[in-house]
Amino acid sequence: MSIDSNSSQTPNPESITEQNLQPDDFENSSNGDLTSDELTRQQALAAIASLQSPQNTSALLQARSTAKPVSNKAVVVKPRALLLVVAAIATTIIGLAINNWIVGIVGTIVTLLLSVAVVWPWLEELQKEWFSAQEQTLVLGSLGIIVAIAGLIKYSGLANYLVSVGRKINWEASGTLAEWFGALGQILIAIIAVYIAWRQYIISKDLTIQQNLLTVQQNLITQQQTIDSYFQGISDLVLDEEGLLEDWPQERLLAEGRTAAILSSVDGSGKAKILRFLSRSKLLSPLKRDSLLGRAILDGTGGYCEDRLHGVRVIDLGVMLAGADLSGTDLRWTDLSEANLVRTNLSQCDLVKANLSRSILYEANLSGADLNGIRLFYGSVENATPRSRTHPPNYKTGEYTGAVVEDADLSDVQRLSEANRYYCCAWGGEKTRATIPRGCEGIPNKLGR
Repeated sequence: MSIDSNSSQTPNPESITEQNLQPDDFENSSNGDLTSDELTRQQALAAIASLQSPQNTSALLQARSTAKPVSNKAVVVKPRALLLVVAAIATTIIGLAINNWIVGIVGTIVTLLLSVAVVWPWLEELQKEWFSAQEQTLVLGSLGIIVAIAGLIKYSGLANYLVSVGRKINWEASGTLAEWFGALGQILIAIIAVYIAWRQYIISKDLTIQQNLLTVQQNLITQQQTIDSYFQGISDLVLDEEGLLEDWPQERLLAEGRTAAILSSVDGSGKAKILRFLSRSKLLSPLKRDSLLGRAILDGTGGYCEDRLHGVRVIDLGVMLAGADLSGTDLRWTDLSEANLVRTNLSQCDLVKANLSRSILYEANLSGADLNGIRLFYGSVENATPRSRTHPPNYKTGEYTGAVVEDADLSDVQRLSEANRYYCCAWGGEKTRATIPRGCEGIPNKLGR
């Protein structure tokens, strides 16, 4: 079957861990392929790989890429080279002992060349380990600038001018030459101290950025674990052993309390996940109830029957989302009817097919949101009016079934239908009308303010 072929090509982390811990890895240990330290390292890496999640994989890869591997390459010196160095040193000592300048100079030059040849590979490895390619380029460029300045001073005649000026200076009155060099040394020490402080600042800044990234990743993991725990808790609360939707008052209160608590402790994306889960689970919709038992009634097509007028919601959002920041989140097909969304930030949201009837969008920010197929009212747009505290809604004619859109920001909204544009222009007031795309020309202001 195709499933077998796919599963053989993309093994999961659990299978990789099990394969790494098979007894075959511990056989033939006498060949020296794996030491005990390497086996311990492989087991630790396998355990870490099984615990890694997609959220922190990028942070781990970034931290691994920034770490500099320590070079353990040993510099091998042949015994013949060492013998030549010893012989050259002995020649130099003999030249000094017999006071023969020819033997001494030859021995000194040969000793210097051979010693540099022996030490050079070690210096090269040390240079690669201590200085990165960027730092090497910086040092070489700085050296080139110094040489270039010296050449300009030499060949532009500035050196002669400085010499002539120096001859006119009374150096005895200005101080001894040693004091000048002492002052120059102090200046150089100060420059080096500033450079070291700057490097420490850069390193500390990089470490702080890396730590902040890891902290953000850890917070995302913790938030997702909290949301998963909430999903499981709500599922256990609303389902009994027979798989029926419970609706006892105490269970509704517990569900609303847990929802209010978690919505106040997660960010915008977490709130959107929770709202989509509750909406698609019919926990935010008003369900038709048995008048005695309170059980939700089936609609005969495999779902629960909704009753917009007298139905009871398992979880009533109320004011849980008032003033919340949901900008840029995915809220498609969510049921936010009768929710209090006063001053809620819904900018750049995907609200396709969302139900916002009888919701309170007073001073809400909907700029740039996708409003394709959004429901703001029931019935006809000519008869639809915003919700009222004193009058019940009429879902046939549309009276008192609309959302409150007064002072809402609808600038740059996408795919706003003509019926919804007419409703927003009619009942949004002057401030809302000024932000609606394509304007409100010819549409009366039924709100009157």
